[in-house]
Amino acid sequence: MAMIDSCAAPTFRNDEWSLSEDGLEHRNGYFIGRELLGARRDENLWDWPLQMAEKRWCRPSQFREAFFAALDRFGLERDEGLRRSFALGFGIRAGQGVGEGFQVLGDLLRPAARVEVGNGQPERRVARFAVRA
Repeated sequence: MAMIDSCAAPTFRNDEWSLSEDGLEHRNGYFIGRELLGARRDENLWDWPLQMAEKRWCRPSQFREAFFAALDRFGLERDEGLRRSFALGFGIRAGQGVGEGFQVLGDLLRPAARVEVGNGQPERRVARFAVRA
C-alpha cells in the first residue's frame, strides 16, 4: 500500500479536487492514487470516469478538469476510450456549454410504463427504461 504524504503541496486545485504528487483527492477525502489513474476496465474504457459517474457527490465538470490535469501531470495519454468513458459514465447533455455540460445517464432514464394485459393486471416484465421527456 502506497504511503500518502498529506503535506504534499497540490500541483492543481479546483473547488472540489486537488492534485499532488501522490494522486487526486476530493475535498470529502476520496482519494485516487497516482498509480491507479490510468486504470482501465478493458482495453478501451477508463475506470475512473465510469466509477465517478456512480457517485452522486461527484460534479462531472470538476472531476473532468482535475482528472485531465492529473493525466497531463503524470504523462498519461488521452485516447478515444477516455472520451467514450466520460460519455458512457456521465452522458452528454444536449446544448453543451450550459451548466455542467454532462448529465448522469440514470437521470435521463425512467422505468417504462407497465402494460396491462387483457385481464386488467399489469404484465410482469424485465426492467426496461425509456428516455425521460
